[in-house]
Amino acid sequence: QVQLVESGGGLVQPGGSLRLSCAASGFTFRFAPMSWFRQAPGKGLEWVSGIGSLGSTTTYAASVKGRFTISRDNTKNTLYLQMNSLKPEDTAVYYCTKDSHRGQGTQVTVSS
Repeated sequence: QVQLVESGGGLVQPGGSLRLSCAASGFTFRFAPMSWFRQAPGKGLEWVSGIGSLGSTTTYAASVKGRFTISRDNTKNTLYLQMNSLKPEDTAVYYCTKDSHRGQGTQVTVSS
């Protein structure tokens, strides 16, 4: 059974940083491409970033490129999202995803 558990969210001021983590279990993590999505209040799911199974291929939405960095540690079955230069419009629940599976999400709020 696929399980994805996100953590690391919180309240941060504009310009600040956060690092999200996603602990994965129930599948062979090192073989799985992974992604981060987010959902802002009153809006639909938005793809944020993706990473190949080896971590060598990464892609980003235009809205976060240059500010966010996705990475993974296949020895720890963990996915990461380093978020820098955060903006109020980054406020959302962030989800780690594998195919159609996603975790419970972690809230990120960017506000002064």
